Amino acid sequence: MKKMLAKTLTIAAIVTMGITAQAADTIKVGVLHSLSGTMAISETTLKDTVLMLIEEQNKKGGVLGKKLEPVVVDPASNWPLFAEKMRGLLTKDKVDVTFGCWTSVSRKSVLPVLEELNGILFYPVQYEGEESSKNVFYTGAAPNQQAIPAVNYLMNEIGVKRWVLAGTDYVYPRTTNKILKAYLIAKGVKESDIMINYTPFGHSDWQSIVSNIKKFGSTGKKTAVVSTINGDANVPFYKELGNQGISAENIPVVAFSVGEEELSGLDTKPLVGHLAAWNYFQSVEDDINSEFIASWKKFIKNDKRVTNDPMEATYIGFNMWVKAVEKAGTTDSDAVIDAMVGVSVPNLTGGLATMMPNHHLTKPVLIGEIQENGQFETVWETPDTVVGDAWSDFLPGSKDLISDWRKPLECGNYNVKTGKCSGQNY
Repeated sequence: MKKMLAKTLTIAAIVTMGITAQAADTIKVGVLHSLSGTMAISETTLKDTVLMLIEEQNKKGGVLGKKLEPVVVDPASNWPLFAEKMRGLLTKDKVDVTFGCWTSVSRKSVLPVLEELNGILFYPVQYEGEESSKNVFYTGAAPNQQAIPAVNYLMNEIGVKRWVLAGTDYVYPRTTNKILKAYLIAKGVKESDIMINYTPFGHSDWQSIVSNIKKFGSTGKKTAVVSTINGDANVPFYKELGNQGISAENIPVVAFSVGEEELSGLDTKPLVGHLAAWNYFQSVEDDINSEFIASWKKFIKNDKRVTNDPMEATYIGFNMWVKAVEKAGTTDSDAVIDAMVGVSVPNLTGGLATMMPNHHLTKPVLIGEIQENGQFETVWETPDTVVGDAWSDFLPGSKDLISDWRKPLECGNYNVKTGKCSGQNY
């Protein structure tokens, strides 16, 4: 019996060692994007982008001599499920990094899990700011890299006097519009010249809302819509604009959540001339962008598929993570987090993106007009890159806050007036 037990234990130990060695042979990369539900229209593409980047990196030999292994989960546009899936990725799958989330409510859902388990998330979508976590790298635009420049363009270049702030009813649109309202009032705009409207995810009946927008814009003052409408609700929204004869000439719309991917499902003829503010457009002419577009079409096996801003943000974040891991010589979270600050990689518009101490990027800002072919023509851009601001300069509770995750400060909301770190960073 003793010999049999010893033999059994030996076999079990060998098997365990084999499994451990096999697991150690790969670096696991979590992919946390909705593949079903209202946000699948936008997020599925980002899942495919990560898979393409992993495939390309593995062809180069992987990272630190190890192959990357994707672990894909579907939180199904269900915000609490994002937290559950994130916990599974970190505790069960043992991923070293995660690329994911789209909506701010999904990101807010995973934050406590990330900080509890010391995971790393690369978040690739424009957002409302008012947050800085040690465990998150924000590769999408903060408000000063998208919303504020877009309003300045409408105000200074088009002469807009009346403002419709239309958004989906969740964190990102509400906070962004709070910032924009404060900014507009500071610029001398009267509250009576600001109309704010929110609709639920997947909203489909836009007839009365668009009618109200049309009425609001009929006073003789130049009116524009600033849209933070997200997901598949954009399809019936733009369709109804066309139905009611709202064009870019009479009431231009500038969108923060509509890119090439969303336009690919629309009849763009009535939308020509409407605007979007992003940090990247597929139409940007640069060799690195041409290479990326070609790689994407080859990977996805569809010449009609497009690229967009969140894809570029995913591309930047992925390459930054690879560079930081190689710099640190390990995938250990704390070492990689420390190594990330100061890392620079090429963006797809011909410049460099640099990770700042507040875990936000330097990014150019582009305003583009929708073209009939579903692409954007850049009509305005910043002369240089803009540093992402975690905390708005236009909100009373935020204007005195800075974020700096370098030692010795290591604080996401340091108050420069009181000299104190508040502790909670979101």
